[in-house]
Amino acid sequence: MSEHILTNKQGRVGVITLNRPEVLNAWHSEMRQQLIAALEEFTNDDSLGAIVLTGAGERAFSAGQDLNETRSFDAERAKSWVGEWETLYGKLRSSPKPIIAALNGVAAGSAFQVALLCDFRIAHADVRMGQPEINSGIASTTGPWIMREHLGLARTIDLTLSGRLMNADESHALGLINRLVAADQVLPEALALGEELADKPPVAMRLDRQRFKEITEPGFRDCLEAGVRIQGEAYASGEPARMMELFLERRNG
Repeated sequence: MSEHILTNKQGRVGVITLNRPEVLNAWHSEMRQQLIAALEEFTNDDSLGAIVLTGAGERAFSAGQDLNETRSFDAERAKSWVGEWETLYGKLRSSPKPIIAALNGVAAGSAFQVALLCDFRIAHADVRMGQPEINSGIASTTGPWIMREHLGLARTIDLTLSGRLMNADESHALGLINRLVAADQVLPEALALGEELADKPPVAMRLDRQRFKEITEPGFRDCLEAGVRIQGEAYASGEPARMMELFLERRNG
């Protein structure tokens, strides 16, 4: 089996690396399942007090969904696809341990959402973040929910409908990036923060994260229900497949 996810431990911090650098760490179903398993393993490891999530290579944390997978979806597969995100996002939200995103490059689409579901984001000046799904014909449901929690409705509409990527300065000014450091310091800074957080009282840490999950749960459930309905309608129209083919042709041609 391909190792789409790499794991290692550094002190009391578990490091999970997205490992498809040849496609900017874009994920497909198998990779998502491996990520879920890695999060489960580290969540249950009593020797660890924090988790760092990063990407392989120097270009991307993750480009988000691998369009080579979704361009062949029909309406029913699109609906089950939402369930895969529910499992992954639920695992991130229910971890008793803090999670830090070490952003070594672009974080786009669902990877932007995963970064926002982490508790802290460490990045360098060349990192870009955003929600470009509309450019490849994918309607957004989980994206607007998580962005609105962080940014409010006006900026969520901006990012969702324009599909633009924010530079690091804008993301930092909006509070989406907690610390901007040199590129070669992103992972060391994330590990240092992880060690600091691992020293916090674990019961209080678990209960604080649990409370954040509780107060955002109604919106999470709503976006998942909407996702099944909206993705089914979108893929039944055929537009996502057409737009993804065009997007991939332009990118590869």
